[in-house]
Amino acid sequence: MLKVAAFTGGLNVPSARFRIRQHIKALKSEGVNITEFTASLGIYPPHIQSLRPLWGAATLATRIPSVIRSYRYDLTFLQREMLSTFMTLESWTKHPRVLDVDDAIWLHRNGGFAKKIASSCQAIICGNAFLAEHFSSWNNNVIIIPTAVDTDKYIPSYSTDNHIIGWSGTSGGFKYLYAIEPALNLVLKKKPETKLRIVSDLKPSFKKIPDSNIEFIRWTPENEVTAIQGMSIGIMPLEDSLWERGKCSFKMLTYMACGIPVVVSPVGMNTEVLSHGNIGLGVKTLDDWADALLMLLANAEQRKKIGSNGRLVILNKYSVHTVAPQLAETLLQIVKTY
Repeated sequence: MLKVAAFTGGLNVPSARFRIRQHIKALKSEGVNITEFTASLGIYPPHIQSLRPLWGAATLATRIPSVIRSYRYDLTFLQREMLSTFMTLESWTKHPRVLDVDDAIWLHRNGGFAKKIASSCQAIICGNAFLAEHFSSWNNNVIIIPTAVDTDKYIPSYSTDNHIIGWSGTSGGFKYLYAIEPALNLVLKKKPETKLRIVSDLKPSFKKIPDSNIEFIRWTPENEVTAIQGMSIGIMPLEDSLWERGKCSFKMLTYMACGIPVVVSPVGMNTEVLSHGNIGLGVKTLDDWADALLMLLANAEQRKKIGSNGRLVILNKYSVHTVAPQLAETLLQIVKTY
């Protein structure tokens, strides 16, 4: 059994939950035993700047015992950096080391920390091709493994009688919703029976869409699946920038796993996922957003068909049952090589 020390950002950090923790059971059956070391104080600094130096010192102090313990393992798995936008204790962990990346982290603070961490590792696992292309300039052993969806948990309900346009994500992503607000408002006016469901930590503040058209559900680990299952259409608007091109389309994948047709911005990995079949629509302009949403809302059978196609794509390419064996094989090969 290969013993892996995995350093993650915390219990509710999405990358930790979906790129490591949900694989632990499946990896064990593949001969890989993961022990997760979470950041008890988190990897992201507090909003009050005067507290950041103290927070940073305390965070690193809590990491030292687990860094020492990493030498009892065969491999160290670094799920991003230990302290946001800094290289700190990474090179003190057990060799060989693997860096797992699911965002364009090099865009922060000129990327020097990302380069140093990548260069100190024996392999880089990237969530998509865009990330892999960039990190290949710092490490010659880069592997692409997508973020997976637990298809035993994210399952379809195939309810076709509701009219709910849904978006799930943290409040940091509200700017993407605000950018397409005119299109959403138009759709809601033309289809007054339709609601815009927002599943997040905060309620958004739209300028044009009345509160009566908004269905806000505060996200919890317990309701994240049922909130998606009740959607008619899942949306994922994005800007076309370097940060967005680095995203791993997880929001889109969870919609698809629940059998929900998607309407998304064709940016980065979203374009790759769309290429797998008739699973939704890629739209760019506000008119395109409105037309796509109105078309799907008007046709329940079409929504069901497209949603079923999306579910099949997830099962074949992005399910935990498909991705976990790839991850296990990669980790075993790294230890064998180094």
